[in-house]
Amino acid sequence: MTHPKAYNKNPSAVAGLSPEQYRVTQKNGTERPFTGEYWDNHEPGIYVDVVSGEPLFASVDKFDSGSGWPSFTRPIRAPGGAGNVVEKRDFSHLMIRTEVRSAHGDSHLGHVFTDGPRDRGGLRYCINSASLRFIHLDDLESEGYGEYRTLFVTGERGNPPRDTDQQEIKEDV
Repeated sequence: MTHPKAYNKNPSAVAGLSPEQYRVTQKNGTERPFTGEYWDNHEPGIYVDVVSGEPLFASVDKFDSGSGWPSFTRPIRAPGGAGNVVEKRDFSHLMIRTEVRSAHGDSHLGHVFTDGPRDRGGLRYCINSASLRFIHLDDLESEGYGEYRTLFVTGERGNPPRDTDQQEIKEDV
């Protein structure tokens, strides 16, 4: 999988963030549960870093954790395991957690926990909507992310397919 553009922390994108997006992505903030734009989004597509545009998560890996934040079982990974999500130990708020950041934009995204669906790997990437921009499946090509359409075709993800009998685009995620 090749990347159509170079992803980096774009100063003009940082300057254009809303106050909430800036607080979350640049100051390691957390939005209140059930308030973010994407916690209840069920449309097919990918989620990219609001600062750098790097692809982070796909709707096919999104699930309702009941937490009030968008939750995913895994980040988007290119064949060979490369991805745009990095994990760091977080000792803030008298807790030991694993923080999730974008690899190129260095945006704070949220945290990853080990209480996700066991049948899908057991991880829960709990992500702030304010750190994301959603690209609908129908807009992937026009937005420059056409290569990620294969994420919605079972078996072409770089990860084992969940349903080997279905080889069509998943529209009902």
